[in-house]
Order: sequence, then structure tokens, then C-alpha cells
Amino acid sequence: MVRNKWSWPLIAALSLVVALGAASCGGGGNDNNNASATTTSSSDHSDVLAALISDIGKFNDRSFNQSQLEGLNRAKSELGVQTDPLQSNQVSDYIPNLTGAVRKNADIIISAGFLLADATNKIANKFPDTHFAITDYSVNVPPFKKNPNVEGLTYAANESGCLVGDLAANMVKKQGGKQVIGAVGGLKIPPVDIWIAGYRFCAKRANPNIKVLIGYSQDFVAADKCKTVAQNQISQGAQVLFQVAGGCGLGTLSAADQAGIWGIGVDKDQYNDAKRVLTSGVKRVDLGVLNVIKATKDGKFKGNTDLQFTLANGGMSVGRINPAVPQAFIDKMNTLKQRIISGDVTVPTTL
Repeated sequence: MVRNKWSWPLIAALSLVVALGAASCGGGGNDNNNASATTTSSSDHSDVLAALISDIGKFNDRSFNQSQLEGLNRAKSELGVQTDPLQSNQVSDYIPNLTGAVRKNADIIISAGFLLADATNKIANKFPDTHFAITDYSVNVPPFKKNPNVEGLTYAANESGCLVGDLAANMVKKQGGKQVIGAVGGLKIPPVDIWIAGYRFCAKRANPNIKVLIGYSQDFVAADKCKTVAQNQISQGAQVLFQVAGGCGLGTLSAADQAGIWGIGVDKDQYNDAKRVLTSGVKRVDLGVLNVIKATKDGKFKGNTDLQFTLANGGMSVGRINPAVPQAFIDKMNTLKQRIISGDVTVPTTL
């Protein structure tokens, strides 16, 4: 087994800014600050065991959790590791699932999101010889305190949110009528708000007269709750709705379909999940899972640091774009992407 063979130096604290990027980018260096969008395949059998603990959105959310499960499955097929996906159906499942993975002698245990931070910190402190990673959370902020056995997988969703916001604003300007778009979040937490911050900033950058409605369903599962928030925004004139709520957000896309307006997917490419999807803000959480498993297998796990995913290293992208979008808008969006990568445009991370 890989676990218990390695020691880790304390790494200087990285910034909390969650770094990620958008639309079809090339790879970057795979060190503590970057995560390549590709990995080297390996078909050799390994006795490494990788566990993935879902959040309450569950693995069938067609979004955030499902994408991570796909990364786990890729690790099994490409790296030859053993895998153990553990679904959390309720918050009270977090601790038992994490503890169960430890008892199975998992070499790397990946918590699938922000909602598991407290539970992950608690179990990581209790089992300091086990490797942990957590998606959408920096290990340089509370509750983590220089945990040498925990690595953060962080994403600049603001950058991808910026690109889909730019596209939405230009489409609304072209269509005329009320210059209104909306965003439907799940819980009001940083990994949700970072998407919306980029979306709103770049929509207004492209169309200063646009109004951006923001609402929250307070749920990541119940599609009807997102649909209700979406319908409220539609009644206020929204012509595009960005869903940032996992499985719940499928209700937003459904409401957009029924109203004949555009929906924008999140995390995975959700182009085929509704009839009127403009595009999707894609967060490559599958790569985060795959890369941290590979690092563990190769003896290169780095605790007390963040593996950061950005537009520049391909960790974020924009999904399939609807044919109704003029090529000029796509070109404009890609120019904006390059300006973000170069640092000419700085996208906020908070609302």
C-alpha cells in the first residue's frame, strides 16, 4: 500500500482564491499550484485503494458528484487502482462514510465538496496517517489547520462563470426586450457564489445595462425548488438562467425550456439535459479526483497544499455551445478567455 510510506514538508500557505478556468484550454504543470488537464494512463494493477465520499447531492445528480464519480472510474480503468464510491444520502452519513473508508485502509479518501469540510477535518485529525483530499475547499482556511494529510482541490469557477455570463449578456442584447438574466444557486456557499460572481461581473462588462437576478433554492437535490426560483426570475423578465445547484438545477433548465428562454448548465456539460441549453460552465472535478489519485499512487501526494485548477491549465471549460449563438459571440468569448489567462482581466471571486 502507498499510505504510511511518505512524509510531507509543511508548504507555505497558498491564497484562498479558488483558481479555475474555462473553455478548452491546454495543460499546465502538475505541481502544488497547477493541475494538468491530462494524465498519463497506466493499465498496471495496483493495490492502491481510492475512496470517494459524495455530498448529499448524490452520485446521480448529473452534475458535480457524478463528474467526480467519473474521475474515480477513470482512475480505476487508467491507473489500475481499486475504488470505493460511498454515497451520502444525508449529512449524517459523512462521518460514517469517511470512517468506513479509513477502516478499509484506503490510501486516498476524497470528499466531494465544501459541505464535507468539517467532517473531513475531524476524521483527518483522528487518522493522521491517512491521505485525504477535498473538492472545492482550500486547506489553508478553517476548519483546516496545516493538516499534513489533507490536500485541497480548488477551482476558479469565477473564470468559467465569466465566460458564460459574457455569452448570456451578448445573446440578450441581440434578442432585445428586457435586458435581464438570472442565476439560480443551491445553498449560498462560496463554491456557488464564485460561479455567480464571475457570471454577473462579465455579463455587466459585456452589457452595462443588463440586470442580473440572483436567487437560491437552499437545496442541491429537489428540482422543484430550483424550478420555483427560476419561474420567479422568468416572471421578472429573465431571458437566460444559469443553474448553479447540481441536481436541483435541472429544475432551472426545465423552467427555461417551458418558458422558451435559454438555460446554462453547470459543472458537467449539460447540453443534452434540456432542450434550450445555451452552454454550460464546466468544472473539471473529474480531473481533480483523477490527478490526486495518480499523485497518491506515484508517491507524490502533497498535504497541506492546494491542487489548483484554472482556465489556464484546462481545469475549467465551457461546454457545447448552442448553434443559435453567432460565431462573433464565440470569438468574443474566446478573446475574453485569453485576456483572463494573461491577467488583463481580473474576475472577482465573491459577490
